[in-house]
Amino acid sequence: MMLTVLAAGPAVTDRVAETATDTLLFEGAILLGVATLFVMIFRRLGLGAVLGYLIAGALVGPHGLGLVGGGESKLAIAELGIAFLLFLVGLELHPRRLWQLRKAIFGLGLAQVVVTGLVLTGLILATQGFSWQAALVLGLPLALSSTAQVLPSLKSSGRINSPFGEKAFSILLFQDLAIVPMITIVAALSRAPADPSAPPGGVLALYTLAAIAGLVLSGRFLVNPLLRLVGRYGERELFVVVGLLVVLASAALMHSLHLSTALGAFIAGVMLADSPYRHEIEADVEPFRLILLGLFFLAIGMILDVNVVLADPLRVVGLAAGLVATKVAVLALLVRAFGKPWKTALGLALLLSQGGEFGFLLFTQAQQALLIAPAAASLFSAVVTLSMVSTPFLMLFARNLEFEPDRDEAGLAGPEDAPRGSALVIGYGRFGQIVAQMLHAVDCSVTLIDKKPSQIELSGRYDTKVYYGDGLRLDLLRRAGADEARLIIYCIDDPSVDAEALRPVIEAFPKAKVLMRVFDRRQLMAIAGAGASGVVRELFESSIALGLMALEQLAVDPRQMEDVETALRQLDATRLAAQMDEGDLSAGSEHRFKPGGGRESASVLETLRQRRLAAKLARDEEAAHAAGPEAA
Repeated sequence: MMLTVLAAGPAVTDRVAETATDTLLFEGAILLGVATLFVMIFRRLGLGAVLGYLIAGALVGPHGLGLVGGGESKLAIAELGIAFLLFLVGLELHPRRLWQLRKAIFGLGLAQVVVTGLVLTGLILATQGFSWQAALVLGLPLALSSTAQVLPSLKSSGRINSPFGEKAFSILLFQDLAIVPMITIVAALSRAPADPSAPPGGVLALYTLAAIAGLVLSGRFLVNPLLRLVGRYGERELFVVVGLLVVLASAALMHSLHLSTALGAFIAGVMLADSPYRHEIEADVEPFRLILLGLFFLAIGMILDVNVVLADPLRVVGLAAGLVATKVAVLALLVRAFGKPWKTALGLALLLSQGGEFGFLLFTQAQQALLIAPAAASLFSAVVTLSMVSTPFLMLFARNLEFEPDRDEAGLAGPEDAPRGSALVIGYGRFGQIVAQMLHAVDCSVTLIDKKPSQIELSGRYDTKVYYGDGLRLDLLRRAGADEARLIIYCIDDPSVDAEALRPVIEAFPKAKVLMRVFDRRQLMAIAGAGASGVVRELFESSIALGLMALEQLAVDPRQMEDVETALRQLDATRLAAQMDEGDLSAGSEHRFKPGGGRESASVLETLRQRRLAAKLARDEEAAHAAGPEAA
């Protein structure tokens, strides 16, 4: 009998695994299908994707139609989306820029968390009948806002690097830092038996500092050298692997120390913000961020206990409205107290008025610490979710008010922080360096991109920031600001680039004029029809320059030299048109200067000479007429 059971064991295990796989595939198809439908609907209505994900999750979740279960487990996985989001935000912030934001982070950010948390604690204590311990562990988490909602909105609107966006980000960053002391407060007030695996609050603070220092050192001495090595191989897949490795390893380190995984990913991003490989990593990690954030909001909708809302809908809606109103009032007054205009203050307050995703984590910990009942955790989780549902509407209202950014604060230097809407130079070899210098001469902001690590390292020695990446990748160009650029200039030495490679760039970024260096007339013919605004054949132009120098050494008259150059360009243009029409390099061979001269070339030169003489006669007559009769 025992042998029979043992023999059946692997088969049973296989059936369980197969069932789990079927369930995963079935639930995944349902989630993605319903999410696609609702996101399209809410996008069409102008309400944003977040609300679509929340409604879709609530509809198919265990408290809705019950088509998909396990919201809590999916939420735990989807929280990686927040880690990816903060990693990408960190990539846009240099350490020196963070240092310049320190007053906003530890001034306005600290004031927002402390004042808002205490005000909400007092209101809960006065109106809901909880103990002061329960009110405190509920009020402080409610002071947090949703990083996963606010930051994508700022990034998509291009305001993440504006003074307005920096203030919002500073507050959100401090809120993420504040999770550590909030966890410590919950642990200190806990009525449950102590968890032997959880470190004391003081040790947790030391862990935080040690983990930050470790991530800083790892970024400088491990990750950057690894990226240089990967860049030499030129394999995009390796960049995807390294990008995921950096995010997951930093998040895992912080999680193992009972710290914020998102904070670890953010610090890892900051350490790579000055890396020449930044744009490549951004473009590779971005799809994972989008997928995981969508799953995160789906999971938030799934864990929303509709029964709690239906049992006392007026109370839940009232608490959610009270939360939003309180946070708007408190934050608006705080921002105004820090000397900012009322429009800026109200705009920030509306943007950060919702509850945050980390509230769910803190409510769960407070419940496990026996500070609040499960019903209270469900109630305030529903309140946070409803407040997040209100955010897209409040953002629409905020945009209608046309908030102006605070222009008193100076911008920050650096190519990645340069004003968008100028030029991207792809390829920073000898050709690209001359083009970039001419753009710098007229104060045009330039972002330089190259995919040769040796060239990037050499440029760095001369204090020139060049970013690593393939300049023909649309996602990388978009990350580098091509949507707002006026010029995209290809200075790359790659004869294989043709119309098929160039056309998607021109179509994706219609605001930008695309200029290109080509090697010879073969490549010029290959990109014909792509829609480039200007093309230069490097061999043709340099040959003309050297030919003119040769004529000068032969003491040819400057006017004849000018005629020769003009005639040569006309003949070459005619020949090139014939070659393009017939698709044959041998076409139009008669349209060129030949040994001993030629009928057509002589005709072109004679025409030019006659035009020059006629122009000279016209100028002489005009001068004589202007001088008057006395000149005669």
